[in-house]
Amino acid sequence: MTPKERVMALFAREPIDTMPVFSGLSMLAKPALDEAGYSFSSIHTDHERMAWSAIRSARMMNVDAIVVPFDITMQSEALGNRVNYYENASDPVFPTIPQKIWETLDDIKLPNNILELGRHHLIPKALEIIKEEAPEYPVGVWIRGPMTQLGQILELETALKAVFKQKDKIAHALDKLSDMAIQIGRAWQEAGADYITLSEPGANAEVLPPRMFKKLIQPNLERILQAWEFPRVLHMSGASDPLVEMMGQCGADAIGVDIKNSLSETREKLGPDVLLFGNFDVYELPCNPETPRDRIVEKIKEIIDAGVDALWPGSDLWPDIIPENVRAIVDTVHDYGRKPSPAVGRKA
Repeated sequence: MTPKERVMALFAREPIDTMPVFSGLSMLAKPALDEAGYSFSSIHTDHERMAWSAIRSARMMNVDAIVVPFDITMQSEALGNRVNYYENASDPVFPTIPQKIWETLDDIKLPNNILELGRHHLIPKALEIIKEEAPEYPVGVWIRGPMTQLGQILELETALKAVFKQKDKIAHALDKLSDMAIQIGRAWQEAGADYITLSEPGANAEVLPPRMFKKLIQPNLERILQAWEFPRVLHMSGASDPLVEMMGQCGADAIGVDIKNSLSETREKLGPDVLLFGNFDVYELPCNPETPRDRIVEKIKEIIDAGVDALWPGSDLWPDIIPENVRAIVDTVHDYGRKPSPAVGRKA
């Protein structure tokens, strides 16, 4: 099967030839960018470089999907914040918001024309190039959830204090940010994205207690996912074992988890019929030169045996990969993953 056939059949829960290895978050390979002569800062602001960076990275790593965009500042920038792209950095540094223009929840004002602002226009153009130049791959897009996005437009301490001290105001803000996510996600799906990921690390179990997740976060995640088209992934970087049952109720077509989860516990809570994606370490396995190949193979087999339906990084893949390490990951998945997973069978 081609990568696109494999991944789209996986989402449809149809038998596939082997387990895919892919992501719903940033998945860049710096060696591929170096071959193309692209600086890391330039690939976030040019749709052609964005598209070809994603294509070249997928082909170098032999993974089963292409993903755009790469950074988490796009919406915050569109709302008026300045982005630092670190043009002079020699190593990969993801863009950040050095200073937020708003200080309180009362300051937040969300425009109706968000898709016309900032860099949002780059994504449909990048998708067009990817689908034309690499039709054998599925292409994914991703958006941060409303709680995580709130931390991109207000100081994190302000946002977290508001959870407990300004519940009505933060609920209103999250509701508006959810509307924004719905609008952007629909536009990117209409532009040709094959799947979409809602990533909400700012609400993991290390940040919010489960009761607050259920009351404040879950309703917004449900509303966003229900407004998007199939296939939809809900991903949580950070610890989410106490939250996975609620995540499974949000209406996603698959659940992605981080290395801080016990996969066996997560699988037990979700049951055998839910698509579960996870959860390899995004530095130790693909990037650490001291990690031997046999350790990589052993760890990947452990993840597969714990009950995932696709191998999926726990968070954004660190770009400074070692190609040999990634080949060990992908080769192990495509070989060892020929046996059925809990929710998806295999072709005869």
